[in-house]
Amino acid sequence: MDHTPATRPSPSTPIITDVRIHVFEAGTDSSSEPAGLREQADRLREAAWPGGGGHDPALHPVAMLLEDGGAVLAALDILRKEITYGGERLAAGGLSAVVTAASARRRGYGRRLVAAARDEMRALGLDAGIFTCDRPLRPFYEAAGWRVLPGTVLVGGTPDAPLASDAPGFDKVTMGEFFDTRAAVLLGARVPLYPGSIDRLW
Repeated sequence: MDHTPATRPSPSTPIITDVRIHVFEAGTDSSSEPAGLREQADRLREAAWPGGGGHDPALHPVAMLLEDGGAVLAALDILRKEITYGGERLAAGGLSAVVTAASARRRGYGRRLVAAARDEMRALGLDAGIFTCDRPLRPFYEAAGWRVLPGTVLVGGTPDAPLASDAPGFDKVTMGEFFDTRAAVLLGARVPLYPGSIDRLW
């Protein structure tokens, strides 16, 4: 699936040309894509998180890549699972492994991809997009259209070995967007995310 620019950037916006955003689910056929895009994205992730490995397939990863002229300049993954809180069963998604090539930073590529991820979550039929980021990155995600969820804490890991986003030593901010009004139950809550032992917290 490709997303191409729909509007002309304003004079104050970095001009990005020949850009495409590619979206694919883990394990799908890549024969219709320009050669080497997934491999380039893997190299970006490995440079940022050496030895980080892949995601838990149970979280139904969806990869998004921003490519300009055959070069992958930014990448991220959407992870998905069903959660239950406050009597509501919700399809939730979060951002993981968000990375921009060092040579392409501060040019709007990462922000554009993160904004597109919000639209992609809505298109996937999710009820909520919710994730944590390091506090200094809050303005970056806000500029891409995500909002802070005050008082919301994500509890990752597993029920037997939980990892909360407000654990000592963490300085995390919970960001999100609600695509269904039922998801408002998550505002100010300790959300039992429990994505497992591989992707312990997104």
